[in-house]
Amino acid sequence: MISYEYPLNERIRTLLRLEDLYSKLAHFSRGDAPQDHHVTLLTLFEILEVAGRADLKVDLVQELERQRQILISFRNNPEISEEALSGALYEIEQASSSLLAMAGKIGQYLRENEWLMAIRSRASIPGGVCQFDLPSYHYWLQRDADQRRHDLSNWVHPMLPIRDGLSIVLRLLRASGRPETQLARGGTYQLMMAGRSAQMLRLRLSPADAVVPEISANKYALNVRFMLSETVIRPRLADRDVNFELTFCSL
Repeated sequence: MISYEYPLNERIRTLLRLEDLYSKLAHFSRGDAPQDHHVTLLTLFEILEVAGRADLKVDLVQELERQRQILISFRNNPEISEEALSGALYEIEQASSSLLAMAGKIGQYLRENEWLMAIRSRASIPGGVCQFDLPSYHYWLQRDADQRRHDLSNWVHPMLPIRDGLSIVLRLLRASGRPETQLARGGTYQLMMAGRSAQMLRLRLSPADAVVPEISANKYALNVRFMLSETVIRPRLADRDVNFELTFCSL
């Protein structure tokens, strides 16, 4: 099954984008090639851009505290494992403490590094980081992979509390909904929201269907159009019924 997630507010949209970027960061930082570490650095710059919202850290801390209070209310419940509950509470408390320990604006230490900011500025220009544009960066890319990885770790590590906090929030969000089987007749599906509250939608469907959902939603209605996955100039609506799972997620 392939999962598609659609955020219904700006905060969840930001968290999903950051989750994707942190995943790419982890993947490419494990490589040894200069190209791997070049992509790692560009991805870090993207994280810096997306995470630059002044209220992101506050949002995460507040949401983690809200979830902590909810979990505390489950204590002494015979249907809840005390060991699992204690583990979840500890994880949340650790993530909150790390976020609160982040002083100043997110990523300010990166912005104060003139060498990194020169690379960031040139990277916004197509082909702007050639060796003749940034010879010192070219030299860094030719260093031993372990040395580059050490530098990357120093630049990335202070940003990891954001990753840890959003991972907990998104995990709880995904676990909050109950999937329901739905049918899109003729490739289209519409549902009136009727006051239904949600922060994210999750759609799951079989790869064998060879369709891709186009989702639009507001507080009044949800509309899904399943388009054929063929690589064509003009996407076409799938003119057949499509079975899929739909989950409304809300914290």
